[in-house]
Amino acid sequence: MTDITIYDIAKEAGVSIATVSRVLTKKTCVSDEKRKIVEKIIKKHSYKPNAAARSLSSGTRIIGLMVADIRNLYYATLAIECEKAAGEQGYTVIICNMLNDPVYEDDLLEKLYGQRAEAIIQIGRQTDLVISDPSYVKHVKHVNRVIPFITTGRLEGVDFFSVSTDHTKSMKLVMDYLNSLGHKEIALVGGYKAWRTTYEKWVEYVRLLKLYKLKHRKEFFQEGECTDTAAYACMERILKAKTLPSAVIAINDECALGIILAAQDHGLSVPGDLSVISFDNTYLARLIRPLLTTVDCNFPLLGKTLIDVAIQAAQRKNPLRETLLEPILVVRDSCSRPGKLLPC
Repeated sequence: MTDITIYDIAKEAGVSIATVSRVLTKKTCVSDEKRKIVEKIIKKHSYKPNAAARSLSSGTRIIGLMVADIRNLYYATLAIECEKAAGEQGYTVIICNMLNDPVYEDDLLEKLYGQRAEAIIQIGRQTDLVISDPSYVKHVKHVNRVIPFITTGRLEGVDFFSVSTDHTKSMKLVMDYLNSLGHKEIALVGGYKAWRTTYEKWVEYVRLLKLYKLKHRKEFFQEGECTDTAAYACMERILKAKTLPSAVIAINDECALGIILAAQDHGLSVPGDLSVISFDNTYLARLIRPLLTTVDCNFPLLGKTLIDVAIQAAQRKNPLRETLLEPILVVRDSCSRPGKLLPC
């Protein structure tokens, strides 16, 4: 093998990268059996550690974290929790902002491979697509040959680990709550059905409309970017319809802000005329007036679990392939029983 790495040595020996590093630095905290196996494989391949491997053996332990767009509060909040959790276990996180650019995404993946990160976590972009891009799958499979790949989504054809909030249960919490308040006309704003997180929520939204015997109005689902500006435009379209919703579900807290502003600009009060509910429970939910009712995805636990799985995978400890975290509905002031809306 001409491109042998410390990861290849670890994989062939069936040990963690840390164990190979200890053998290379002649540390004593390795069993004789494991040391002999690792030394035999090193000799077999005439392995010489490169700069990245030497940094590992000297104590620098790196986890790569690829996020779709750090300007989005969800990604920013989760990245911080990952960084905190990794630091508590002696790891350094390299945060890579993909800027929602597929070319840059591919480039960052290759750079993390070159840095020889012990594991790579990807949040968003290609891993949130309902249909995986074959070229990106091929690239990840090449990287995954030596570096564990962890994601909050999925990537068909890749041997990945998944950690995420249960999006179906999140939507059920929202719909059950609105139904308990007596809402009959419920809209959903933000995201695209091509995105897995939105698609899973949308499927549950449609299922529960049927279960509650409520009318499924296609104009009540407005797709768009997950920003307050895009959600404002979506809400403008909804407010031009003959039938108006009594409640709107925002795909995230930032979208909720745009929805509330659009409603207020049309002379509607929240929650008197229109109830608004959301997902994520970022700090924005406590700044919006009225205070936003939203589903808490538990960022500290999500970040910690992502890092725990990444470290366990890097150390060949066989963590769970899929972990779904329970969402929690945080009830504040933005929802009430249905008001009486007139066409705007």
